[in-house]
Amino acid sequence: MKQRLVVIGNGMAGMRTVEELLSAAPDKYAITVFGAEPYGNYNRIMLSSVLCGEKTIEDIVINNRQWYFDNGITLYAGEAKAATRIDRKNKKVYAQDGTVASYDRLLIATGSKAVIPKIPGNDLEGVISFRDIVDVNKMLSYSRSHKKAVVLGGGLLGLEAANGLVSRGMDVTVIHNHEILLNRQMDRPAAKMLQTELEQRGLKFKMAAKLKALSGDKHGHITSVCFDDGSQLECDLFIMAIGVRPNMTLAQEAGIYCERGIVVNDTLQSYDPSIYAVGECIQHRGATFGLVAPLFEQAKVCANHLSAHGVAEYITLPTATKLKVTGINLFSVGDFQDNEQSESLCFTDPAIGIYKKLVIKADKLIGVVLYGDTADGGWYQQLLEQEDNISDIRDMLIFGKAYARDFVTTEPPKTERR
Repeated sequence: MKQRLVVIGNGMAGMRTVEELLSAAPDKYAITVFGAEPYGNYNRIMLSSVLCGEKTIEDIVINNRQWYFDNGITLYAGEAKAATRIDRKNKKVYAQDGTVASYDRLLIATGSKAVIPKIPGNDLEGVISFRDIVDVNKMLSYSRSHKKAVVLGGGLLGLEAANGLVSRGMDVTVIHNHEILLNRQMDRPAAKMLQTELEQRGLKFKMAAKLKALSGDKHGHITSVCFDDGSQLECDLFIMAIGVRPNMTLAQEAGIYCERGIVVNDTLQSYDPSIYAVGECIQHRGATFGLVAPLFEQAKVCANHLSAHGVAEYITLPTATKLKVTGINLFSVGDFQDNEQSESLCFTDPAIGIYKKLVIKADKLIGVVLYGDTADGGWYQQLLEQEDNISDIRDMLIFGKAYARDFVTTEPPKTERR
């Protein structure tokens, strides 16, 4: 008789785990999935492509409803079917409409929630986050009938939202609380090149900004954004993209041990041995997650243990950031800020929009920033993760893998060191 696996969360991490499990042990579980959105599983990363018109909603669906049927998976999807309670004593999951599913193993993959700034006016109409298909559809609707949009957040998500809305013809201003864009992924030179390029493509920026309040009209719809310095921006649509936090409410209410996320061990198991968790809702060895690469690695390890092939362990590695905004390629990984113990190699060619920075410590590559030319990003990441000694190729490292391979017969140009 099959064991019962219930999955709470129909997103990328949970469904990748199910896919891995179906591959490793297709007949082990009768699987039930609870999802809060009325769709099959879709690629959330590609929402920005839908926003800017490169993709349709249908294009970004990973598993449609037929896939669930074909694999014998019971899917409860939509707000009324969203899981609202975990009864650990009786091993049951309850949905909002009273639907109940019993489990032998439970996988929590509830993802994350957008961070909402605690400012007056954050509940006005026209104030949204950028997390799901509903948000994208609202943005598309506003772009057809309104003109001025303001995006809060100069990070990955904020820039993608802003770029999409500009491509739809809106007047867009990005406000950011830091002096440089992507301050967690880029250093100052790369960030300035990015800002200049985006300004040339129509985006506006208000940097190092301190938000005070959102103002609305008599109908409760946003009309302006107010700042501590007394300035204001007209606004028809306000998008909050300042980050996410693990969505662990359901787990907390069930008494599952949580800190900043649902705490899991190296097998993605929670403190309850029958309950596993993956994705943006978890905390592993003190770290939480917001990029897709570690989520998919977690899925492999979790499926390995759910299928009783349990030998894998999840290891948190430095995660590379890759971004493509309006054709601009960016890449960063590791510790790319200078300090007294490290040395950086830099290459800059503003004429063709290329900037490279490699940070070295004790003959090992510890950080990388690439702007414009990211072809060698994967190679640099491999050197960093494997902690290879790069002393033999140090002088030509900045010029990439192909040049390093040919260095035995070629004297490299001089690189700037600082």
